[in-house]
Amino acid sequence: MYREVIVSMTNEEILSKVDHTLLAQDATWGQIKQIVDDGIRFQTASVCIPPYYVKDAVRYAKGKVKICTVIGFPNGYSTRETKCYEAANAVENGADEIDMVICVGALKDQKYSEIEEEIKDVKAACGDKILKVIIECCLLTKAEIKKMCEIVTRAGADYIKTSTGFSTGGATKEDIVLMKANVGEGVMVKAAGGISSLEDAAEFLSLGADRLGTSRIVKILKSNG
Repeated sequence: MYREVIVSMTNEEILSKVDHTLLAQDATWGQIKQIVDDGIRFQTASVCIPPYYVKDAVRYAKGKVKICTVIGFPNGYSTRETKCYEAANAVENGADEIDMVICVGALKDQKYSEIEEEIKDVKAACGDKILKVIIECCLLTKAEIKKMCEIVTRAGADYIKTSTGFSTGGATKEDIVLMKANVGEGVMVKAAGGISSLEDAAEFLSLGADRLGTSRIVKILKSNG
């Protein structure tokens, strides 16, 4: 269980932890440009976009906001070789950060070494770029979440991330508390999926999330003028 807290946090502090996200299947280049513009305007941690648009987004952003993309997304059951190629290709196209999805079925089958080696290989393909590992908490038991915290730590990834936002549920506060308590030193936590208000965002951060994946925070601030 988590303890609800009242948090005093500025909008700027929250935005600095947000990966401003657009991963819809029907996302157009015009919409991606708007996401990049918003990321620059609101100084978000990054913009998270489909791999197809990375090269153009990097050129368009001109270094004013970091470009994040996704690998093995959203189901995670691509082969290790495919994920490594996707990661290397994204980096070659200029991506600053990579969010990869594990094969949940492999975790259910207790193929722990296989998952760890895959993460290590994708991390190697990323070079010095940030790697976040999406474990899809809504499909996992608490024991499986703990096990993935151990695996991600040993594999040397930079973040463990709750969700794709494309499955049966997004981040919960209980997930963040559990993950924060079980990751090793140097591994950060990203909450994604269903973060729908500034208050929600601030509470996720107060409970230990280091990064938030959401499209809604910027939309709220834009609507408020």
